[in-house]
Amino acid sequence: MHRNRLQGETSPYLLQHAGNPVDWFAWTDEALDKARAEDKPILLSIGYSACHWCHVMAHESFEDAATAAVMNARFVNIKVDREERPDIDRIYQIAQQLLSRAPGGWPLTMFLTPHGRQPYFGGTYFPKEAGYGLPAFRELLGRAADYYAANRDTIAAQAEPLRAAFAAVLPDGGPPGASLQPAPIDAARSALDASFDPQNGGFGGAPKFPHALRIERALRHWRSSAHLPQPDLGALYMVGLCLTRMAEGGIYDQIGGGWHRYAVDPKWEIPHFEKMLYDNGMLLSLYAEAHLATGEALFARIAGETADWALRDMRSPEGAFYSSLDADAADGEGGSYLWDREEISSLLEAEEFAPFAARYGVDGPANFAGRWHLRVVEPLAEIGARLNREEAATEASIESARAKLLSRRTRRAQPGRDEKVLTAWNALLIRGLAIASRVLDRPELADAACAATDFIAERLWQDGRLFAVHAGGRARFAAYLDDHAFLADALLELLQTRWRSRDWNLLIDLAERLLADFEDGAAGGFFFTACDHETLLYRAKPFADESLPSGNGVAADLLSRLGSLSGEPRYLLAAQRTLSAALPLMSHHPEGHMGLINALQRRLQPQQTVVIRGAGGEAERWARELRRVYAPQRLVLAIPDDEPRLPNAFADKPAVGSTVAYLCIGTTCSAPFGELQDLVRALRETPG
Repeated sequence: MHRNRLQGETSPYLLQHAGNPVDWFAWTDEALDKARAEDKPILLSIGYSACHWCHVMAHESFEDAATAAVMNARFVNIKVDREERPDIDRIYQIAQQLLSRAPGGWPLTMFLTPHGRQPYFGGTYFPKEAGYGLPAFRELLGRAADYYAANRDTIAAQAEPLRAAFAAVLPDGGPPGASLQPAPIDAARSALDASFDPQNGGFGGAPKFPHALRIERALRHWRSSAHLPQPDLGALYMVGLCLTRMAEGGIYDQIGGGWHRYAVDPKWEIPHFEKMLYDNGMLLSLYAEAHLATGEALFARIAGETADWALRDMRSPEGAFYSSLDADAADGEGGSYLWDREEISSLLEAEEFAPFAARYGVDGPANFAGRWHLRVVEPLAEIGARLNREEAATEASIESARAKLLSRRTRRAQPGRDEKVLTAWNALLIRGLAIASRVLDRPELADAACAATDFIAERLWQDGRLFAVHAGGRARFAAYLDDHAFLADALLELLQTRWRSRDWNLLIDLAERLLADFEDGAAGGFFFTACDHETLLYRAKPFADESLPSGNGVAADLLSRLGSLSGEPRYLLAAQRTLSAALPLMSHHPEGHMGLINALQRRLQPQQTVVIRGAGGEAERWARELRRVYAPQRLVLAIPDDEPRLPNAFADKPAVGSTVAYLCIGTTCSAPFGELQDLVRALRETPG
């Protein structure tokens, strides 16, 4: 079998293409030098291992010898894993949208000049034969190569307008020093109303994404109004409907737990079947916090099952978490998750089958290619009443049936798993595990969060620098803004669950790296790449939320909290500069900047910071009492008296031989509290 240069890579996605007849390169100096030396245009193909249409295009075109011959003759061919190089993906996704006036996506197919890597044509999936309103890929290859040969001057003249277009699409923000105003918070509330689906929950139509940040924004809107004579119950209703409909839908894995990427219909019934670690990390945090806010048992169950899925199906032997599960299995798209009625019937007793079939729609028509993809159809109480059973007995029967189906499913062909470890995505799951551990009182989730953190600290933090990817036994690629901001944010959550001084030290190191390597100290905000990163077409400063939260939003929120906790004014000023720069963007397009708006609210409203010192068990008891309510403006650390090497930031919060709490609200600190009830009373006087 032909082997190309990708055989030496560590990315599972790139290795999937190592046997192609295409003479693929990774994005390396060798490839870029070859393009310049031979004056050949670059064909850049970007995808990821869980991408269905990436697999389709690979099978149709990249495995085809005739197509590969054209690619090899006329281009230098570069394959990029978007999860390893989000910097490259971000730039060329925007370039494709500017050139084609069409949405981006994956696989991304771009044609670049050899000198300057300037894009001159692009698209996403192209079929082998003409169809879907698209040309045949082989035909397109010839046209793209011919166009470059005949129009070099025209293409070169487009370079400056393209840079100007990038600046318009990726603005650096507003004028520095603008005073912060609450108007974007109110605008965000109106934007949620405008896009909310009151029948099915969620925001917008199909394809329908969970939009965890929008739901979190609604939850915070309600919480910030809860002390008022007329609290925002509409926002709370939004949260409840969204989370309930999603949890009952096919976007949630009703048998194994965990979340698929999105639903292809407005009712959440049929998903795109890939499972991404980052979605599950964000939704784990959201469901745990929603349970804390509402007491809704369903939300606790979903949070627990999501955590269980991650620990069961995504954890490496060393304690880190893998990236994704493919949409496809051996028997096609979603095959691992689909059921025949006869198979279910053969697994269950008759008294189990009837309630299970009613619950998940198996007693109705098939909903996916003649098979059943499970979603909740009928409430437990109605099933119990119809079958003349107690609701508790009905629920127990269904839980037994779910366990049997999960056992059977584990013996099927499983979807492919991308086993690279991504720092940013692990950080989102660490954060979720830390929050869920506190809310659900499951210390084993904190154990898992600590193990993943230790993996990153030991394998991906080297000589004071963070790396973005661990695969094939080695750390690769200088870390990006998201890696630093998400990991620091996760550490701050983990410290609230379980104090470890080494985590605090890493947190401070990451905060210092953010300021030194990523911040635009003059205009405000953080660039996606570090100051010493490879020079690309454009150095982006991303403010908007995408499939991941905005790195600027997470950084501003983190630095605001960390500045209040540590007393370090540089962190507070960096958060202030970022939010000032982003203020026009938040005002004009609030639904795209929910992460920054969360950070804005944190900055405008006083933060409650509580540091508890005492014997380990008693300090933790106090902390648990303070965590019984949903208080997003509150930060609680329980630091045992016997903790060695206490950081300097806590020198003014000493142990005194008995349990004591140090409370600061905003920048105003009170005398230490020696009685828990006095502390609780003081906190009630300031909404958290």
